[in-house]
Amino acid sequence: MTKCIMVQGTSSNAGKSMLVAALCRIYKNRGYKVAPFKSQNMSLNSYTTKEDGEIGIAQMLQAEAAMIEPSIHMNPVLLKPKGDFTSNVIIQGKSIGDMNFYDYQHKYHDTALNAIRESFEILSQDHDIIIIEGAGSPAEINMREQDIANMEIAHMADANVILIADIEMGGVFAAIAGTYVLLDDYDRSRLKATVINKFRGNLDILKPGLDRIEEITGEPVLGVLPYDETLKLPEEDSASLTTHVFAEDKDITIGVIRLPKIANFTDIDPFEYEEDVALKMIGVNDEIGDVDAILIPGTRNSTEDMHALRESGLADKIIEKSSEIPIVGICGGLQILGNIIHDEEKRESKHGTIEGLGLLDIESSFSRAGKIVTQSTATIPENLEGIAGEIFKNIVGEEVSGYEIHEGTTELLNSCGLLNIKKGQGNNDNGVIDGASNGNAFATYFHGIFHNYNFRREFLNYIRVKKGIEAKYGEDPYETQKDYSLNRLAEIVEENLNMEIIDELIFGKKE
Repeated sequence: MTKCIMVQGTSSNAGKSMLVAALCRIYKNRGYKVAPFKSQNMSLNSYTTKEDGEIGIAQMLQAEAAMIEPSIHMNPVLLKPKGDFTSNVIIQGKSIGDMNFYDYQHKYHDTALNAIRESFEILSQDHDIIIIEGAGSPAEINMREQDIANMEIAHMADANVILIADIEMGGVFAAIAGTYVLLDDYDRSRLKATVINKFRGNLDILKPGLDRIEEITGEPVLGVLPYDETLKLPEEDSASLTTHVFAEDKDITIGVIRLPKIANFTDIDPFEYEEDVALKMIGVNDEIGDVDAILIPGTRNSTEDMHALRESGLADKIIEKSSEIPIVGICGGLQILGNIIHDEEKRESKHGTIEGLGLLDIESSFSRAGKIVTQSTATIPENLEGIAGEIFKNIVGEEVSGYEIHEGTTELLNSCGLLNIKKGQGNNDNGVIDGASNGNAFATYFHGIFHNYNFRREFLNYIRVKKGIEAKYGEDPYETQKDYSLNRLAEIVEENLNMEIIDELIFGKKE
């Protein structure tokens, strides 16, 4: 029979996702078949699974920690906020449309819960242990009747709950005690232990508070997890971009346009693992400064973001820079780089059809065709035009992979395609060409394109050589460091938490 444990938090970003990933790796290393599960997630960072369905990026990482293929059943309900209290609702990987918060909570609750139960049962058939992640806080008592993310799921799965709290947010003891107090007896019966996360300093100073929390809750504090700056793992929340620190002492600087509606920003993660590369986040009201390339990432609304670029004047600054350095677009960034984005029906925003940056000779259109969600593969063609031809000349014919999550299609005019599709959708219904290249600009619909080491290496080596820096080869620092981080995360948890109690919470007390 499948065993379960659940991690809930006193707030969002308390460390639930990371603790779940750590437990997935720990029990996988012990020989168990482990799967992560998050019944309902709200995130703009999503991943396309083998079923060509969307799940939150955190569940993809947790699946990697468990060393299994990500599945739609690991995150059966995904909400992608679009603004004005409306989200795109994705059930078992497929979009069912946009809903406002009230309609979803009150009219779709039972349908979503049924999908959650079904996905949980499917995972249970093939795994020894399921590590469940909650969402937000279980103490949101005003919404308890509509809950399908926290205590309702703990009861459904018959799972004991570990509560994790972020000490960096302040008031950590009040957050823990308050969570226990606000829950009724039925829900409180699931809370079996507490963890404090992101601690820096002398643990002896904290100990009186830990003892008092155990008195108040009647449950053990499993331990205190230290803040470890060496860990580099994908972030799910765009708030992480606000705290990004630009390292000015690096040889190469990639300017990343921080679009107001930015989405799937984990596309830039591999650059963080390159020791000579710095990422500079550029808001619409910021100066671009001295950068070696500009990357325009994905967005949940390309027409609104194009309007923001135009209104702020950043559009003109990007166009000016395009005569000097590579300009790269991914997904919504591809559409923004084109001549025009057709949206006569104002499906994307009130702005309707809008002119793009005009750096690629392409036109994009939105229609009622629906969302494209697929894992994709392609090869680098011989006939690349402009700077892309120079950058990728050494890897012509090589295969790259990624995933597509986009509405709208793109027509090539006098630009040439960036990739030849083997599997996927790409620019149009024919599924033959993806992306575009000409001049100093190139773009693709493939999320994860820079996760392909050879593609990223050739791009960076082009910049290195232009700056008189020696080209780099060897192992992929992204994959090497990510796997190190997952293993180190597991070590930190095993070193600092009482694993005997966690074992008991999963398997029961030994006779």
